[in-house]
Amino acid sequence: MIVVRVPGSSANLGPGFDALGMALALPAEIAVVPDGADVADDDIGAAVESTHPAAVAFRTGGGVGAVHVRSPIPPGRGLGFSGAMRVGGLLAADAQLRMNRGEDDVDRVAVLAAAIELEGHADNVAASLLGGVVATAGGRAVPLPLGFEPAVVLWVPTAGTSTQRSRHALPATVTFGDAAFNVGRTALLVAALVAGDVPSLRTATEDRLHQDRRFSAAFPSREALAAGLDAGAWAGWLSGSGPSVALLCAPSAADHLAAEVNAAVPEGRTIVTAIDGAGATVELR
Repeated sequence: MIVVRVPGSSANLGPGFDALGMALALPAEIAVVPDGADVADDDIGAAVESTHPAAVAFRTGGGVGAVHVRSPIPPGRGLGFSGAMRVGGLLAADAQLRMNRGEDDVDRVAVLAAAIELEGHADNVAASLLGGVVATAGGRAVPLPLGFEPAVVLWVPTAGTSTQRSRHALPATVTFGDAAFNVGRTALLVAALVAGDVPSLRTATEDRLHQDRRFSAAFPSREALAAGLDAGAWAGWLSGSGPSVALLCAPSAADHLAAEVNAAVPEGRTIVTAIDGAGATVELR
């Protein structure tokens, strides 16, 4: 049996629209079960329909067989559910094909290209595949060597959103000033993450391209971000297209921060997690 472990992800990280992604320690498992195998759903998760993104990706990659999924990543919340499922399905297909050919090495470049094609953008899939924080552009992805190991506190609302609908709400053009603002903040954010420069993070995660427009349709998300920053988070952002919010803080402060955000914005719940540094892994059981 092939089991692929894939972390969820948070994209954009404020100003890095479609360019930055962070893997989250929310590990999903995508399993391919041999025909006739007697395996309980409790061990590998439930079999999914052919329209599930993991199953679609598995077939796209040339895989054959039943796909099972067990996932803590809430769908439709901006935490990389579809990206993780697509990476997992493609890796499972790649592993199956390699087994049939007697090969060992995963072709992560090819998997990334196929995942980008299915997902439509690289930030979520690259983070889930490679782990850590990644910068992406032009079909390429480069992991950043991080200067610290923060906790990540997620505020996840009860109601979800559609990524496609959220994207359609964004303008076709932006002003030169707003573009320059985001370019500068994105450069500062990459430098601050690599250097471990905590004081620079709040300025570095400011955005003028997408967050305010998306917050206008998700007011509790705006409140959760403000509550987290007021409670001492180093920085925070609307995760992906939302409506979840991601906050960075010291590990020792994470539980207090989560409690403060829960109390301030009861329309959701908090998850205390971390950056997943390993990325997607393949196991044969």
